[in-house]
Amino acid sequence: MRRRRSIFDIIREHVDELEAIAEEMLDQMVERPSWDVSTHSLEPLCDVSVAPDRVIVTADLPKADPQSIRVSGISDDLIEITAKMRVKINFEDFGVTHRRGEFSRFSCRVPLPVPVDTSRAKARFRRGILEIILPRKKGYEIKVE
Repeated sequence: MRRRRSIFDIIREHVDELEAIAEEMLDQMVERPSWDVSTHSLEPLCDVSVAPDRVIVTADLPKADPQSIRVSGISDDLIEITAKMRVKINFEDFGVTHRRGEFSRFSCRVPLPVPVDTSRAKARFRRGILEIILPRKKGYEIKVE
């Protein structure tokens, strides 16, 4: 004979699920600094838009040296953007007086929502904006839960 679960066990399971969801959401919402003083790098503002046949990533790289821009495909769904700045920027330039630090490069990793073919990617840099066009990978299976 099967033992019935008590209402308290069912409620405890639901509370545990809600706590796990809340913790995951909190981790996503907690802001981290957009700079790293130890590597002298700033994280640029990035935007990812998905189209049926491609993914377009735009990154704001003001004062970046166009010859130093590097875009690397880490995996099917992650790229890394790095670039050196033409001039160094200090915290004082932002009006921050209680911190010290100097930045000479941009660096970020951009997670992509769908797998892409990085070998056929195209990028162009105009007026401080880097635009990367990545064709979506064909023939991958979508997991259904």
